[in-house]
Amino acid sequence: MVFKRVDTNQTQIVRELRRLGMEVLHLHSVHHGCPDILVGYRGRNILLEIKKDEKAKLTPDQEVWHKMWRGQVAVVSNPQAAVKAVKLACNETIEE
Repeated sequence: MVFKRVDTNQTQIVRELRRLGMEVLHLHSVHHGCPDILVGYRGRNILLEIKKDEKAKLTPDQEVWHKMWRGQVAVVSNPQAAVKAVKLACNETIEE
């Protein structure tokens, strides 16, 4: 059995998304390069790949998955980036 390492910032990111009324589904058991979480908000879905920091690279499996996926997916490393990605996917105005 393969166990996927969960980045330490994932808890913070998920907590903030849920605090803002977003639904979060963990996808760590899917493997094969699939992103870490699925977020549902205002009738839209977006997949988020969570990295420990902005410099972290996708694994080879993740690179293949991202190239093949035809839906919305973003790579984030902190709660602010995650919220921004979800709101952009929902065509919502982003306050800087």
